[in-house]
Amino acid sequence: MGCLCRSNAKGMDFKMANLKIKLVKSLSGRRDKHIATAISLGLTKIGSETIQPDNPQTRGKIAQIRYMISVTEE
Repeated sequence: MGCLCRSNAKGMDFKMANLKIKLVKSLSGRRDKHIATAISLGLTKIGSETIQPDNPQTRGKIAQIRYMISVTEE
């Protein structure tokens, strides 16, 4: 894969922010749509963690299942 870098106004490169997402509540008994969202983020078991790019798509998924996860910036 290529580098996920962007240039700012002065031409200096910086890396895009990443989000560390951890599943803290069980998927059992949840809506199918919410289970599918968690799996699409790579979260399958309680305590599983994943690192995702900070973009509108990821933020939308986080908003949908925010009651089951904890999020920190990296």
